[in-house]
Amino acid sequence: MIHKPKTRRGVETQEKILKAAEDCFAEKGYFQTGISDITRRAEIAPGTFYIYFEDKLSVFRYLMRELGHRLRGRIHLALEGCDARVEIEERGIRAFFEYVSEHTGLFRIIWDAQFVDQEAFRAYYEGFATAYARRLGEARDAGQVRDLNMDALAYSLIGINNFIALKYLIFDGTEVPESAIRTAIALLSDGALIGGPEPAPS
Repeated sequence: MIHKPKTRRGVETQEKILKAAEDCFAEKGYFQTGISDITRRAEIAPGTFYIYFEDKLSVFRYLMRELGHRLRGRIHLALEGCDARVEIEERGIRAFFEYVSEHTGLFRIIWDAQFVDQEAFRAYYEGFATAYARRLGEARDAGQVRDLNMDALAYSLIGINNFIALKYLIFDGTEVPESAIRTAIALLSDGALIGGPEPAPS
């Protein structure tokens, strides 16, 4: 259960708890993190935590939803005023990498969700994939994307971006190089998007 704050100070305190929880879950993992770790990082009294969240699982679930919502918002903002499919994909990729570079703990939290709360894990990816598949379907109808399985295409593209981010931002601890972004765009422009070679017959 989550208790929504009613004052500006309450909102700020809840944000401190969420940031502290994100950092703790990213560093230690869900199972090794205690509420005391979160409150210590947030610099609040232990009892203050329970004003906003019922338990550790409730803050984890809320954090999953918030991270997904904010990431989608960042990408949506980056796509404003853009109509060409290749440019849409490129802007979306860049916005994703930018957001993850600011929230590298996102990957640890998401992977932990497989074992902590599979429903939240599934909802996180389905939230992205369902909206993405719908937009790809609209682009297909407009003649910008090949007539493929849109669900499979959405998950494939999400996977590409996830693992590029994993390689550079998480494993190497560096920025995603321009050459990697251009490679991801090339896979799209020479494959799924109209203008590349026809896919092999099934």
